Amino acid sequence: MAADDLISRQDFARYDVDEVHALHYAEAAAALGALRYAEATGDDALKGALADRWQRILDEDIPNTANHVDANLIGLYPLALARMGAGKPEWTEWGLALADGQWEDLTEDGLTAQARYWIDDVWMIGALQAEAYRLTEEPRYADRAGRMAAAYVAALQEPNGLFHHGPNAPFFWGRGNGWVAAGLAEVLTILPHDHPDYPAVMAGYQKMMAALLQYQAEDGMWRQLIDVEEAWKETSGTAMFAYAMTVGAKEGWLDDPAYAAASDKAWDALQTYLTPEGRLENVCVGTGQSQDIAYYLERPTVIGDLHGQAPLLWLAAARLGAR
Repeated sequence: MAADDLISRQDFARYDVDEVHALHYAEAAAALGALRYAEATGDDALKGALADRWQRILDEDIPNTANHVDANLIGLYPLALARMGAGKPEWTEWGLALADGQWEDLTEDGLTAQARYWIDDVWMIGALQAEAYRLTEEPRYADRAGRMAAAYVAALQEPNGLFHHGPNAPFFWGRGNGWVAAGLAEVLTILPHDHPDYPAVMAGYQKMMAALLQYQAEDGMWRQLIDVEEAWKETSGTAMFAYAMTVGAKEGWLDDPAYAAASDKAWDALQTYLTPEGRLENVCVGTGQSQDIAYYLERPTVIGDLHGQAPLLWLAAARLGAR
C-alpha cells in the first residue's frame, strides 16, 4: 500500500532552502524503498511505474543545484532504477555524476566538503555512495562511504552508543539517530570485510544497536527522544531502527536473536499506525537542532510524510530479503 501511495502522488516533494533547489531527499528515499519492495516481490509493474515517475521529474524540469548533500542524494533514484533493470543509460550517467560530484571538493581530513558532521549525513552520503557501488562495483564508492562512516562514528558517537542531534542539541532525537542506524547498515552492506574502515564502522553500528535494544518500549516502538520515557512514540525513527536491525540480523552482524525479535515487534507495532491508504501516522515533522527539550517533546506529527513512508518501505523490503 505504501508503494502504491507513492506512485499515486501527483506532486513531488521539493527542497527549496536558501541556494539549494532540488527534489527532496525524502522523495528519493521513498523511491529507493519502493524499488527494493518491487524487487523483493517481483513486481515489474511497480518498477515501471517508478521509472515513469522519474521520467515525470525530468519532464517537469525540477531544478537541481547539486553540490549540496541534500541535492546530490537524488542521484540514488536513477542508480537504483539502473541496478534493477528499469533505467536508461542517460539516467545512470546523471546519477553517477552526482555521486562523483559529491566528492569533487575535499576537506583536510579527506572527506567530501558536503560532510557537515550532521548525523543525518551518514545516510545522505552513505546511501548515495553505496548505491553507486552496488551498480558499478568500483572501489572508490565503497572507500568514500567507509571513510565517511568511520569518521562520523569516531567524532559523533556518544559513550552510550547513540548520537546527539547536534553540537548544540544534546538530545538523542529519534529520526536523527534513525538516519545514522540506517546509514551504517547501508554502508556495511557494501563495505568489503577486509576494508580498513570496516572494523570501526561495524563496531559503531553494533554499539548503537545494543543501545537501541535497551530503549525499545514494551509495545515495540521507540520514542521521539530515545531515552526519555515521557516522550511520545514516533514512527519514522522506529521504522529506521527496525530496518537497521533487520539487515543486521539477516547479514549475521547481530547474532543475538533479541534483535530479530525487536525488529518483528516494531514491525507489528507500526501496523497499528498505518492508515487503510498505506500512510504512516505519528511521523515527526522536520526538526532543527535545539537546546530546549520541550522543543522536541512538543513537535507536531503528520500522516503520510515521506520521512516515514521511506523507512517503512525499506523495512518491508528488508523483511522480504531485499538489499
